[in-house]
Amino acid sequence: MPNDHCAAIRGQQFIGGRRCASGEAELVSLRADNGQPTGYRFHSATPAETAAAAECAARAFAAYSQLSTDRRADFLDAIAEQLDALGEDFFALATQETALPLARLSSERARTSGQMRLFAKLLRRGDVHAARIDSALPERTPLPRPDLRQYRTALGPVAVFGASNFPLAFSTAGGDTAAALAAGCPVVFKAHTGHMITAELTAQAIERARERQNIPPGVFNMIFGDRVGAELVQHPAIQAVGFTGSLKGGRTLFDLAMRRPQPIPVFAEMSSINPVVILPQALARRGQQIAQELVASFTLGCGQFCTKPGLIIGRRGPALSRLIDELAARVNATAPQPMLNPGTLEHYHLGLQALDAHQGIRHLAGQRQRAPYLAAAQLYQADVALLLQGDPLLQQEVFGPVAILVEADTTEQLQAALEALQGQLTATLLADDDELADAAGLAQLLARKAGRVLCNGYPTGVEVCDAMVHGGPYPATSDARGTSVGTLAIERFLRPVCLQNYPAALLPPPLQDANPLNLLRLVNGVYTREPMEPSAKN
Repeated sequence: MPNDHCAAIRGQQFIGGRRCASGEAELVSLRADNGQPTGYRFHSATPAETAAAAECAARAFAAYSQLSTDRRADFLDAIAEQLDALGEDFFALATQETALPLARLSSERARTSGQMRLFAKLLRRGDVHAARIDSALPERTPLPRPDLRQYRTALGPVAVFGASNFPLAFSTAGGDTAAALAAGCPVVFKAHTGHMITAELTAQAIERARERQNIPPGVFNMIFGDRVGAELVQHPAIQAVGFTGSLKGGRTLFDLAMRRPQPIPVFAEMSSINPVVILPQALARRGQQIAQELVASFTLGCGQFCTKPGLIIGRRGPALSRLIDELAARVNATAPQPMLNPGTLEHYHLGLQALDAHQGIRHLAGQRQRAPYLAAAQLYQADVALLLQGDPLLQQEVFGPVAILVEADTTEQLQAALEALQGQLTATLLADDDELADAAGLAQLLARKAGRVLCNGYPTGVEVCDAMVHGGPYPATSDARGTSVGTLAIERFLRPVCLQNYPAALLPPPLQDANPLNLLRLVNGVYTREPMEPSAKN
């Protein structure tokens, strides 16, 4: 049962700076390790409460979007401080809900507060404004040029759907929430039912930071429930959607958003099998090491990473045969692990059943007897013809500790198999130095297929930084032009605005002649921080 310290967990919605709930608390929080109730129950948001959350976000938008970037940066830093202050009781409850060990949760908490601080740094740096100025040319013939000034402004309230596999870094205070708040967009967060306690305690931390920074109520809102997503996406106040989850879930939200009277962008991270291509010399020289590293990568966190390498492709031959034997031995020796929640475990078993039933796929290794609430690592081999023919089963992500190996007879067949793949979050090339010259075409192909291409590394582990791309062509994401990790993620929630012949008194600071923010701006085709002469604007 709940202890006194956690009695503040109320299971109610966060709407406009207040807590509210209607009806009975029917959503039961379950332990991930045994499926038993944790002792906490939550209220599902009613349609009226879902609408109220969106409307509160809309009312907060005008004031919040006009706050200075320094004020928003202070808010993000304050959230980071509150996250870092979450203590032992928080981690104990999060461990119950997710079966994740303390070390993993502590690391993820640090990543979550770290990305808040990274966006705060981005705001203070100023390049988020992307200011461009083309001064008036009144004497130009045959037509004069008006004064034109462009900058980026917030898109509007954002609905965010968090992931099950990262209850902190991709959830309540995760990357989508951080990017939207940094952009000046209020957030309505739909809590994941797999970790509702963790979501509530994280939301409380965000609200404490909001109150202490005197940020308008409604800038952050959170609702619970399994059936509230469609209502939220279709509410006219919502102007964009951030989603991390399954292909089915992301595609459903995308289709709902496109059917609105006013369609809105959906930035969904959905599905990826993350191919690993092993070239012959690398395989021959370090096959045993590759086997060890591959198994460690696709079983890390019980395979519950969206960047888990799920497809291994190599050239048929003795070296690949030895690799298969080594992979099988290591998979058989891998102990079963708990998954994040009973639903995730059931989906994993359904995915394995589909692989077992396919005539072109055979099971190579892995414990077959199910252990209650545990997932055993598995290894399969598929005929290369299935890839060449575009078999849909090989394109589907199986979320969990499983990988499929494919043998190609020739380099040309290997390249053709990769051509048949859909879009991916990552693609990996394992090669020796003296193979790189011949691998240039293959590397270019992988870059067309994925948002991040690795050479002699493994994709599990996504650095949060300026250069990171965590995205890719469909179905990896719904929009290949963005990323959900790194500072570039903010651009999803901004739009460009051009001001023509604007009076100086109405210009926002990023576009003023004096450049009071000391921004690096593109002025008449030249990047500069210098202020403009007042006469340069007509």
